[in-house]
Amino acid sequence: MQALYDVPAPAKLNLFLHVTGRRPDGYHLLQSVFMLIDWCDVLHFEVRGNGAVTREDLTSALPADDLVVRAARALQKATGCPQGVHIGVSKHIPAQAGLGGGSSDAASTLLALNRLWKLKLSRQQLHSIALTLGADVPFFLCGASAWVEGIGDIIRPLELEHQLPPAAFAVVKPEAGLDTRMIFSNPSLKRDSSCATISGFAATHYQFGSNDLQPVAQALCPEITQAINWLESKGLQGRMTGSGSAVFAQITHAVDLYDAPAAWHVKVCENLKSHPLADWVFG
Repeated sequence: MQALYDVPAPAKLNLFLHVTGRRPDGYHLLQSVFMLIDWCDVLHFEVRGNGAVTREDLTSALPADDLVVRAARALQKATGCPQGVHIGVSKHIPAQAGLGGGSSDAASTLLALNRLWKLKLSRQQLHSIALTLGADVPFFLCGASAWVEGIGDIIRPLELEHQLPPAAFAVVKPEAGLDTRMIFSNPSLKRDSSCATISGFAATHYQFGSNDLQPVAQALCPEITQAINWLESKGLQGRMTGSGSAVFAQITHAVDLYDAPAAWHVKVCENLKSHPLADWVFG
C-alpha cells in the first residue's frame, strides 16, 4: 500500500452573499467572495489495488451521503482508474454550518487521488469533475480566496489590489444546523440584489455587503440570532456565512470568547493567503 497522510481541507467564509436572480431551471444566481480560513478537516489516504473505495470515520459521525466517497468514485469513473483507496476522515469543520467542509473534503480528495493514482489531470479537468459533486467544490480547487458568481461556477481568484489583508475572525457555529434547501425554497428570500463589482468590494473588504440568506435563516433557526447577539455583546459585528447556521465577525480588539454556550463551536480563525495544496503540480 502507498499512503499519503495529513492532507488538509480548509473551511471558507462567505464575506458577503447576494442573490441577484433566479434561472428558469430554478438555480439561484449569486455573487460572493469565498475566503479560505485555517479551520481544516484532515484526510488520510491509503491506495488499494482492488478498486474498492472505503471510508473510515476518525472523529465524529459522517453523513451517509459522503462527498469524499462520491469524489473518489467520480474520479475513478472519469479516468477509468483501476486503483482504489481507503480514506480516513478527521472531521473538525461542523456540518450544516455554511463553512463548506464537505465540499472542501471532496476537493482535497480529488487533488490527493490525482497525485496518488498518478492520473496527471489538469486543474481544469478536475474542475469539470468537481462541478458534478456540488456548487462549492470547484472553488476549493482554485487555490485561493475568490470572487464567485453565477451558480457558483464562475470563479476568479482575488489578485493584486483585490487580495484580502490578513485578519482574524471569530467563527461561531451554534448547536442547531440548517439545511440549504429550506432557505432557497423560502418564498420570502430576497432574490433581486443589485450586481456588485470586485473593485467596490475591495474598497471595504470585510465591511462590504450582506448575506441575503440571513433574514430567512434567522427565522428558521433562532440560534443564529442568538449567536449574532452574543458576538455583538463582545463588540463584534456578526453576520452569517453561506447557507448554514455559522456566523462570523472580524476581530478588531482583544476579546474574551470563553463564555459561549457549551454546545456551540467557537473558534478564532485567520484567513489563508492560499490553499494548503495550491502549489501541487497538475498535468
